[in-house]
Amino acid sequence: MLRGGGNRAGGRGRSAPRAGRPPLRRLARWLPALLIVGGFAFDVATPPKYTAAPFFSAAPLVAAPLYSLAMTALTAAVAVAGEIVIAVYHSANDHNESVSEALTVLVVALLALGINRAVRLSDARLSSVRDVAEAAQRALLPTPPGRIGGLAVAARYVGAQADARIGGDLYAVQDTPHGVRLIVGDVRGKGLEAVEAAVVAIGAFREAAEQEATLEAVAGRLERALKREGGRRAGPDQQEGFTTAVLVEIPSGAHSVLRVLNRGHPAPLLLAPDGGLCELTPATAALPLGLSDVAGWPDRVDETFFPAGSLLLLFTDGVTEARDASGRFYDAPARLRGRHFPGPDALLDGLVQDVSRHTGGVRADDMALLAVQRPLRV
Repeated sequence: MLRGGGNRAGGRGRSAPRAGRPPLRRLARWLPALLIVGGFAFDVATPPKYTAAPFFSAAPLVAAPLYSLAMTALTAAVAVAGEIVIAVYHSANDHNESVSEALTVLVVALLALGINRAVRLSDARLSSVRDVAEAAQRALLPTPPGRIGGLAVAARYVGAQADARIGGDLYAVQDTPHGVRLIVGDVRGKGLEAVEAAVVAIGAFREAAEQEATLEAVAGRLERALKREGGRRAGPDQQEGFTTAVLVEIPSGAHSVLRVLNRGHPAPLLLAPDGGLCELTPATAALPLGLSDVAGWPDRVDETFFPAGSLLLLFTDGVTEARDASGRFYDAPARLRGRHFPGPDALLDGLVQDVSRHTGGVRADDMALLAVQRPLRV
């Protein structure tokens, strides 16, 4: 940072010390003030041919995305005033260059105010989009009641991106004349087309769960609905679209029975009160929904015992495909076996936290989670 046209390229500077993650956020808020103070310190500690103008120019630019308009304006005013003070001090050496440096800081300060305004407008638009997305998520994936048909229930949807609110993962739980019925599924693909298919799947499930006497018939209704939806798509999704899903039925008046129909989805887990865990792998493998043209065979329901106090966990492949820094997949049965959870909410909270620890907080896919507990006393 040299004064004089030919020598500016040979300027010097110091890199800021690296900080840990939590202090880094606090340091960013203080950075504009540190730059201004650093500008004065740099000018005092260096010969007159060096200029502190880059420090004063940087301060309002850094403040623009971090501060409000008023605080950015204050930072800009202090930076300009600081450069003017130094310019007056050095004006005896080179009046023209001192004025030029002061004008440079002033122009950059005005530019910072414009950047701040643009950032605030962008934030307002983003906030509006988030509000719409949250409303859509509540409509598509409403939080189920804490108790349905005598069973304790909890659900979670965790987006892969921090700002993502909704995707192709889905869940639903419904108390029907045939018992409590549940679905957790994952639509192939991303974006609006995946969301549209998820809407179709949930709508078809809610209607079929009330009307159909068996899980096989519910799966058939879902198959037909998703095939119709796929027929309206263009491109590869028309031929390759599918949805993995697991359907569960807990018959009315017989909560000790658990019926599961799996269509290419990660197997549910049954956690016993004593810490035991059973992976409900289907006896016969089946293709996902929407692929009846590839192969067709009758759906088969697996029936198992649902002990009192046990927890049933259903999830999408955002859990099983979560990787750590070395590329190892998250092993849900191994990580949950032997652990005790007082209820479905505690189970889902613990699972989300454990997956986050495994991945270091970086998620590659969405997670839809649904947990049901058969109370000790119904």
